[in-house]
Amino acid sequence: MNILKAILDAFANPIFYSLTLSAATPLLFASLGGLFSEKTGVTNIALEGIMLLGAFSGILGTALFGSPWIGIILAMISGAAAAALHAWASINFQANQIVSATAIILLAQGLTGFLLEPVFGKPGSTEIYDKIPKIELKFLGKGSFLYNMIGSLSPFVYLALILVVVSWFIIYKTKLGLRIIAVGENPEAADTLGVSVYGIRWFGVLMSGLLASLGGAYLSVGELGQFTENMTNGKGFIALAAMILGNWTPKGALFACLLFGAADAMNEQLQSNPSLAIPSSAKPLFNLIPFVITLIVVAGFVGKTRSPAADGVPYEKKG
Repeated sequence: MNILKAILDAFANPIFYSLTLSAATPLLFASLGGLFSEKTGVTNIALEGIMLLGAFSGILGTALFGSPWIGIILAMISGAAAAALHAWASINFQANQIVSATAIILLAQGLTGFLLEPVFGKPGSTEIYDKIPKIELKFLGKGSFLYNMIGSLSPFVYLALILVVVSWFIIYKTKLGLRIIAVGENPEAADTLGVSVYGIRWFGVLMSGLLASLGGAYLSVGELGQFTENMTNGKGFIALAAMILGNWTPKGALFACLLFGAADAMNEQLQSNPSLAIPSSAKPLFNLIPFVITLIVVAGFVGKTRSPAADGVPYEKKG
């Protein structure tokens, strides 16, 4: 009964909703990135590695130039570079897309872990640097339920929500979006009509790198002001699950990311609830809650979602 009461208390606490939005934000950036890539027919499971590179580069830029805004720019450059490597291998050379993306994940984990000590002077984590300041909506009334819920959030949160609308508009309301869908469904037909299949796929993969790196930058310069080794902690894979659960649509990805964000927020609320008195030895089990929910939800939707027909299928231009 104590845990049921703790869950009900969490739903009545405005901080739960604030934590949900914060936890959903990096997932949403990466999920939208994966959406652009897979809509063009290129599977990109490298989101985890790209997020990690973005998180590291964000702090590196902040440390070098004293500005987290420059850190964000450096994060996006690193994300685009990693995505370009995946595009070059999987589009131009028709390499196995899963193998190519896995190599990028391993490269990102090894590179960021190795560079921590020579660049920042110690292994494991960096010092704490400046981070992007939060946006304060003081007109909501400081201390009010609404203010505690949405009145003090990172600009990344608002940007992620705006990008959902922008992504929907690009994909479904523009000529570029029609070409993205055509290439992802039937690249041969699109090529016959004069659409550059390689060009559209490069665009999709580069977008995935830019957006996923923003998700990583949020973790370092938007939330903590610090980089810790492997700080993405599987968020790139959860973002992929959110994209699948959302049926490869921006709106669906948003709701799926909010669901996983709520699971993460509930985990935090339960662990911090004094009435439960959770022992330290049990906390790792609670940390598995978001991953367990991810597995259950995705398993429940197997066969009920449909990926683009040419997703994961290399295309070789004839002639």
